[in-house]
Parts: sequence; structure tokens; C-alpha cells
Amino acid sequence: MSHKAYKFRIYPNKDQQALIHQTHGHCRFVYNYFLERWNTSYEEEGKGLNRSIMSKMLTKLKKQDDTAWLRNVDSVALQASYENLIDAFKRFFQKQNKYPRFKSKKNPVQSYTTKNTNNNIAIVGNQMKLPKLGLVKFAKSRDIEGRILKATIKYNASGKFYVSVLCEVPDFELLPQTNQAVGIDLGITDFAILSDGRKVDNQRFTTKMEQKLKREQRKLSRRYEQAKKDKRDLRECMNYQKQRRKVARLHERVAFQREDFLNKLSTALIRQYDVICIENLNTKGM
Repeated sequence: MSHKAYKFRIYPNKDQQALIHQTHGHCRFVYNYFLERWNTSYEEEGKGLNRSIMSKMLTKLKKQDDTAWLRNVDSVALQASYENLIDAFKRFFQKQNKYPRFKSKKNPVQSYTTKNTNNNIAIVGNQMKLPKLGLVKFAKSRDIEGRILKATIKYNASGKFYVSVLCEVPDFELLPQTNQAVGIDLGITDFAILSDGRKVDNQRFTTKMEQKLKREQRKLSRRYEQAKKDKRDLRECMNYQKQRRKVARLHERVAFQREDFLNKLSTALIRQYDVICIENLNTKGM
């Protein structure tokens, strides 16, 4: 069996939005709580916390009066928070990531993950059933195949809500062999040059929207300076927040265009060639 992910935009009502934000906050609290306890345990005993200990500690937290509010949200999402912490430390010790950091409520992108239990994640017409949220309208751009395993609900900087659904599907059928191989050289003037002489144009998505981005970012800077001058909390400045979301939507549009371009290009290449060789470059530094 293989895994396949689907991403859709969702349109929660006001009550559902409030519960999503509440769940984000509670999951962030659980993650930070166990990160702090992990650090303390490592300093005092030379070892961190395991899954069993964190599970018992979370159960105690939900029973305590001062943290009983944790019971108001999806319990599986809270468990996923310390699972994410375990995974973060695993990647750190394997030298794949940096040391885990505390999550901030100021981060404009927030998310939580929940698992499918007793069919509590399902597609019902043009709505998606999600734990605690119930039926949520979503943009059903395609059908979901396979068995739903889990869902990640995300709120991004542009003020939009998305759900990513991970499904278990039968192994993919192999593409017909073409007996062709190609080398790819990433460039600056051209996006890529193939060893057979073909060139892939550099789309320059950011450049096409550069003037609009500059104009909107200048507006954002002016509103930031005004809020700073008035000594106001940025979270309470509605004009600043509105402009911040506008700039974020422009960046989001560029990101979607770039993602669509890369998906179409990679699909065309894997259908045409059996072997693809590419340089190991620091593309961010180019």
C-alpha cells in the first residue's frame, strides 16, 4: 500500500473557526508544555520523555482544574502534538533538523493534525466531516481515493483555512518504460537546461507581480510604523491586519503558480524519462 495526500480549501462557519483557533492554541500549549518538561528532564536526569510518560501526563493535565479546558478540543489532536515533538527530537538526533523550538501564537501559520477514528473523517457531498467540527464546507476539486488516515487543518497568513487529507491507496502502477535518460542543469537565465538541448524558461513568478507586491508592502510598512508610533498592539490594529493578509495573499498566489509550474514540469519529465540526473545544488543561494 502507498500513501497519497489531498489538499482542499475549507470554509468553516464562525463557530467552527473559533473552535479551530482554540484547537490550534491548545495543541500549541501541549507541545510547548512537553518541550519544557523534556528540557528539564534532560538537564536533571540526562534523558528526555518517552511516549508513555507524556500520555500519562496529558491525561493528568486534562483532569486538573487549571487545565481542564484541554478537554474542550479534539483529544487526538492533543496527542498528535506530543507525537510531533517526539518526531522533532528524532530528526534532531539524526542531524536532520535543528533543536526543537517553542511554538509562538504570533506565527501567522497555525495547524493541527487529527486521525480518522470510527469514520469521524469523511466526505459527505460537498462537505467534509471532521472531529469536533462536524460538517465543514470545502472546495471539492477532485474525488478522494483510498482509506482516510488523518487530516491536518491549517490556518495560513492570508486568513484562509485548508485541510490536507492523507489516504492509504493501492500501490501505484509503474509508468511504461521509455529507455530514455536525461541530465538537468539548473540555471538562472533559464530555469533548467536538459542534456538533450531543451531549455525550460524561467517563469519569474515574483517578478511579474513585483510592482504590486512593492506597493502593498509599502502600505503595510506605513501601517506598521503608525501602530508603533501610537504604541498599539499589532494584533489589535485592524487596518494593519487587513493589509498583512492582503500581502500574504499575493505571496500565496505566487507560491501556487510556482507549485503548479513545478508539478507540471516534474510530471512531464517522469513520463518521458526513466532516469533523471540532477545537480546537488544550494538553490536557495542562487
